[in-house]
Amino acid sequence: MSLLEEELFPSTPGKFKIDRGHTMSRHFHRCFASTSTMFLWALFLIALTASYLSFQSFIDSGSKYFSASWGGIQWEKQVRNSAQIQRSGGMSVLVTGAAGFVGTHVSLALKKRGDGVIGLDNFNNYYDPSLKRARKSLLNKRGIYIVEGDVNDARLLTKLFDVVAFTHVMHLAAQAGVRYAMKNPHSYVHSNIAGLVTLLEVCKSANPQPAIVWASSSSVYGLNEKVPFSESDRTDQPASLYAATKKAGEEITHTYNHIYGLSVTGLRFFTVYGPWGRPDMAYFSFTRNILQGKPIPIYRGKNGVDLARDFTFIDDIVKGCVGSLDTAGKSTGSGGKKRGPAQYRIFNLGNTSPVTVPTLVSILEKHLKMKAKRNIVDMPGNGDVPFTHANISLPRRELGYKPTTDLQTGLKKFVKWYLAYYGYNRGKVVN
Repeated sequence: MSLLEEELFPSTPGKFKIDRGHTMSRHFHRCFASTSTMFLWALFLIALTASYLSFQSFIDSGSKYFSASWGGIQWEKQVRNSAQIQRSGGMSVLVTGAAGFVGTHVSLALKKRGDGVIGLDNFNNYYDPSLKRARKSLLNKRGIYIVEGDVNDARLLTKLFDVVAFTHVMHLAAQAGVRYAMKNPHSYVHSNIAGLVTLLEVCKSANPQPAIVWASSSSVYGLNEKVPFSESDRTDQPASLYAATKKAGEEITHTYNHIYGLSVTGLRFFTVYGPWGRPDMAYFSFTRNILQGKPIPIYRGKNGVDLARDFTFIDDIVKGCVGSLDTAGKSTGSGGKKRGPAQYRIFNLGNTSPVTVPTLVSILEKHLKMKAKRNIVDMPGNGDVPFTHANISLPRRELGYKPTTDLQTGLKKFVKWYLAYYGYNRGKVVN
């Protein structure tokens, strides 16, 4: 028997008589019919699977639509109530990143004086979201409604502008941090560039257009060695991706100002600190490690030079933000069309008194009544710069900006908040 016949027919003799030619023909016919049937069944299963996936996709998208955290009569009522102006000559402000450090303080300051405030925040997990939730709770108690959503969501932004005719936007939503950019670079492009453009697109089409104040960064000065840093200094040598995205933001906002008549003010923050601050900042992590008896890394620059920062207390930053909103000129466009030239400004918001990092640690030791375990190491090439120092003559002249809190006083207030928030005063430590 040939090999083919051995594979197709049983090898046990005497069971049945084989009609080789007829059987072979019939077998191939059945095989072909079986193959055709299997092929049809396969097509049917593929079609069925495709139909199921399409239906499931429809259900999923429908679920997302109906389970969205925004929209509806009750939601619109909450938004309008929170945005309602309570003082003569007040403003209605959309604060993005409202559950963030600066966003929370600015929102509280605006609401306290009678301005209408709506917050927007996506509550991402760059640092512990529970801190952001606690800030949200604080804002809710003061009558400030926070919409949970992303600044990249054009539908949500458009809806907010449909419900409220915002006079101003305080854009503080961003992916912060210099070193984290080496781990997750795309998050910086997503938030600091794409998110900014999405917001500007909605603002330029709004009628009336709002005036925009937004957070740039002192990081844009990059490798600049001229001190103190002035707004007119070169900013074309960023030392980190974070700095590059903020510099890109300054160029993008200038473009929208030029083409669409949006009033824009950019604020270059210098190392903001204080109660309700960010856990990724050095003063915050130093405090935690000192209390837990863990070593803290203290970086040194070239030739053993101590790093220095122009630490700026949150209350002073808030004064600069509110001053920028109060002095912002009106946008000149309407429905995406420019009617005339609009205001474009950039200001440094700093303390103009740099302090070295070892001095910062010494102040924390004093307020915590504990010694730090200092680990002196060379500064790595992770995007940090050796010093920052703000020239604030321009905001002093244009905004009446005058920082009043020195590092000793500011850190004392921070430590008092930290000990209370994390339960050290009650013997219940939660961090």
